[in-house]
Formats: sequence, structure tokens, C-alpha cells
Amino acid sequence: MNINIREYMAADAKSASEIWNQVVDDGVAFPQEEVLTPESGDAFFKEQTYTGIAENSESGEVVGLYILHPNNVGRCGHICNASYAVRRDIRGEHIGEKLVLDCISMAKKKGFRVLAVTACPTGIAHTYMAAEALEKAGAKMGYALKAETNGSGGAKNILTDEEIANCDGIIVAADKSVETARFDGKPVLFTRVADGIHKPEELIQKIVDGQVPVHHEEGGRKESSSANGSVGSRIYKHLMNGVSHMLPFVIGGGILTALAFLIDTLCGFGATGGSNFGSMTPLSAFFKYAGGLAMGVMVPVLAGFIAESIADRPGLAVGFLGGILASSGNAALSGYVWAGDNLGGFQSFISKFGFVAEGGGNTVSGFLGGIAAGFLAGYVVLLLRKICSKFPKSLEGIKPTLIYPLVGMFIVAVLMIFVLNPIIGLINTELSDMLTALANKNLLIPLGIILGGMMAIDMGGPINKAAYVYGTMVLATASELVAGGAQLSDPAVQACYISMASVMVGGMVPPLGIALACIFFPKKFTKAERNSTVSNIVMSCGFITEGAIPFAAADPLHVIPCTLVGAAVAGGMSAAFKCTLMAPHGGIFVFATVGNWLPYIISWLVGSVITCIMLGLIKRNVQE
Repeated sequence: MNINIREYMAADAKSASEIWNQVVDDGVAFPQEEVLTPESGDAFFKEQTYTGIAENSESGEVVGLYILHPNNVGRCGHICNASYAVRRDIRGEHIGEKLVLDCISMAKKKGFRVLAVTACPTGIAHTYMAAEALEKAGAKMGYALKAETNGSGGAKNILTDEEIANCDGIIVAADKSVETARFDGKPVLFTRVADGIHKPEELIQKIVDGQVPVHHEEGGRKESSSANGSVGSRIYKHLMNGVSHMLPFVIGGGILTALAFLIDTLCGFGATGGSNFGSMTPLSAFFKYAGGLAMGVMVPVLAGFIAESIADRPGLAVGFLGGILASSGNAALSGYVWAGDNLGGFQSFISKFGFVAEGGGNTVSGFLGGIAAGFLAGYVVLLLRKICSKFPKSLEGIKPTLIYPLVGMFIVAVLMIFVLNPIIGLINTELSDMLTALANKNLLIPLGIILGGMMAIDMGGPINKAAYVYGTMVLATASELVAGGAQLSDPAVQACYISMASVMVGGMVPPLGIALACIFFPKKFTKAERNSTVSNIVMSCGFITEGAIPFAAADPLHVIPCTLVGAAVAGGMSAAFKCTLMAPHGGIFVFATVGNWLPYIISWLVGSVITCIMLGLIKRNVQE
């Protein structure tokens, strides 16, 4: 039999559908159960990336076919999936072999038309949700799409050089810096990770239509993080790059430290430990020491990777030094006598303002100083690169190893010690005083309401991240206060831990509230939404707010107000009960470290029930 493989045509619908149905009836190769009519078959075969027809060239009969389509959504790295069907009465004549060979050849031609990179700075939920949305949209539109995910666990499903070379363009849906030098010379669309979730078809269409400019790297710098988007979006991306690298230190170190306090509490030292609380037993001392070391490097890591986002690798060391100076302050120089007691004028001012804590503020600039140091270091290195660009090429090798770190560190050190540390140190002192005042006047409840509500507005977006970053900042403030001799019972320290508790409980409400609504008001949700009930409960328990995003995206006008109110109530209740949290993450898995844990659970459940009831009252029934 002489077999010719060609592309499917509408005239093949009846024959191709009959052959396809034979395989479906066999119930062995295909998972589907529904048979095709000529009409539904024609639509089905046309929606594939490619449908190949095996034709007997002598008789013109259709004797087999294959379909080629994008990879099913998942973490698999292959280009596409293919299915084959041969007419039942002539199987065994090697027609399938010819179909497979033609399919492989066609798959190479089709390839991945569109590639994507998704990256969320504070976790993995947004990263994978954007990747899934893009892959689903690509499959629906008939374009093979592969998405590389760049979450907190590192890069997965990495794009190969061959795939990049053969694609039509790349979508970079990221809220942090990603490596883009490999995309030089290819059309690249830079956008937010939220757009990857909510506008996948629009993004893909821009690539396919050729509406995206060609990307070029400048001097090895990551253009994606500094040359695209508005000033505000670039600043946000630089900040989030630092935050994403800092969070593992904050979370790991914070939980270890919290466990140290928990151990001492369980051992009966809660009221007698004093300044040594958290180190009263060998085990607790170990946890506190390890946790303290991790927390101690969080500000340098924050500053270093903000600078790295701005100026690429040369900015990392300079930013790291700035972060060390921010976290340690000017204590090493505080005892230096500038010129005796008779010195006046500017030097006297510098001595008192820059190095003397009493009357001159706390020169530890901490978290805020780390942010300032990161941006300062990044832009100082960019300036140095611009200046050095006019140097002879013979000096090229010493720029990154000598000029950038030496000159950059000197400039940053001078500015941090004499300007930023004293000024931001005063701000930190005022922040501590403000928290104390809020605690003394019982104003932490409104703060808890605000923080809880912020966690539920955009559920992993900028507002959510702002609230969470604030929570980690006040945890760092608490650590600095304790390190400076403050007791855990001091109002300012307690205010820090109360604020963090409001942040976490607010973030836990939306997914649980929606899960409860799916159970008690099933007519308000589609079958697919109801099927996510268990996963939303799990995500709520793990403090993963993003589980509520698909619901909010589908019906924002009804869902977001409900989650906002529930989360705000939970945050306010937690603050009213003076619930404290020393760990920056973990959900129910760190509840043992929560102060007043029973009211904390009640706050979580009450906020979730409020969200559930409001959804049941205002959300419309769906039609399936």
C-alpha cells in the first residue's frame, strides 16, 4: 500500500471521525469516551496545532491520522502531545510508523512558538498560576507554549537555547529580576506576573502578531529590570528582587527564634528568663543562636540583591556592605574622640549626630536602611559603569574586580555612616516610639484591621506584599529592640509581634472563607471552583492567600469585598486579643509560637465565616 501523509481538510471529516471513533470504542489508547460526529470531528481536528491524514494514494481512502497539539498543562518539558489512529481493518501494515515519523518532523517545524518566564518575588503561587494560565491560553489558541517558572524553589522547566532560538517571542511575566541576556535579539514582552494570570491570551496574541520590540542587553545589564516600565514599576521590581532573596532568611531565622522562645516557655522560664529568655536551655540557646544568625544577614541580603537587580552582579558586593552597615550601625566608631571636648562646629555635630545614640538617635538604620543602601549601591555602581565606559579597553578586566567594588564600597560606606544611618536611625527610633504609643493607647486594633484588610485586597499583589513586608520589618525592629536590651514584655516589642499576627491571620482568611462558601453555598460556584475546596483549605492553613485569586479574578466585584471584610475583622480581633506572632510565616504549623493561640484561631475562623456568609448573601448563583 502506497501511503501519503498530508494535512487534514474539511472533506476528511467523516472518514477521520470514523477511524478516531474506532480507537475510542476499543477503550485502550484514548482516555476519552465521547465519539465524534462529522461536524464535531471537523471542529476537533481543525483546533489542533496540526492534524495529519494518512491517505492511500492509489484509492484516495483515508486510512489513518494523527493530531499534534501543545503539551497538556503541567511541569513537563516536552513540546507537544500527539495521538494516532489507524483504521481497524488494516492495522499491522506499518501505517502507524509513517504517521509517527511525519508527526516528529512536523513537531520540529511547529516547535514552541511562544515561550514564557514567570516569577513571583514572595512565593510560588503566583509563579505557577501565571505559567498555568499562559499554557492553557496557548493550548486554547493553538500555539505551543512553554513556561519557565522562577519561584522561591529556583527555576523549573528551564528554556533551552534551541527553544529560544526557534520561538516567535518570549513573555516575561515577573515581579522580580530574571536573567534575560539569553533573550538578546528576540522579541520580549515584559509585564507583571498578574498580567500572566489575568491577560494570558492578550499577551500571547501580541507575540504572535509581532507587536513586541526586539530585546537587547546593554553591557551585560539586565535590561528587563531597569529599562522597561515606569519608574514606579522598576523601583518595585528592584525592591521585590531583594525581598524575594531575603525572605528565606527571615522565615527560617524567625521560626527558629520563635521555637527558642517556645521551648523556654514550655520549660517554665517565661516569667523568670529575663534578658536570657530564649537561651535558658541548651536546645533553646541553639535555636536562638542559629535563628539570630539567619535574621542577622537578612538586611545585607536585602540590600545586596536590590543593588544586583539595578546594576547586575557588580552591585551585589557593594549593596551587601551597605546592608551590613545598616544592620550594625555606627557602633564601631561611636567611641572615637574626634578632637577632644573643645571641638565645635561641624565635627561636633557629626560626632553627636552620627555616633552618639543618646540625643542623636539610634544609628542602626535596619530594614529601612537596608532598602536605602540597596538602591544607593545599585545606582552608584551604574554611575561608575557610565564613567568607566570611557576608559581604555585594556582596563576592562579591572573594572568589576577593583574599580566597582573599591570605589563603590567607599562611597556607600561614607554615605551610610554619615548620612543615612543617623537619619534613618532617628526614623526607626520614632517608629519604635509610635508602636509603643499605639500599644499604650490601644490603637493597635485599627492597625490590625488595616493590615488584615490589605492582605485580602489583591491576594499576593503589591498591596498584599506591602502589608507582609511591613510585618517582616516590625519583626526585624523587635529583634533589634531585644538585642538592645528590651524585654519581650515591653510595649514596643509586643506591638511588633501583634502586628505580624494580624498580617498572617488576615492572609489566611480568604482561601478558607471561599472554601466554606463552596461547601455551604454550592450554587454560587461552578463545579471546577467547588473542586478546589480542599486545596483552598490546605492553602489557608499554610498562609497561602493566593488560593483565592481564581475566584477573585472571575468575580472581583463580589468576591474581593467579602474577603476584605473577613480579613480585616480577623486582623482587628487578633490585635484586640493581643495575639502575638514571632514567626513571619507558616500558618497553622507555627501556631505553637503564637501568644494567645486560642483567640487567634477564633479570629481566623470568625473572619472566614464572615467571608463565607457575605459570599452566600451577595454572590449570584452560577449557571452551569
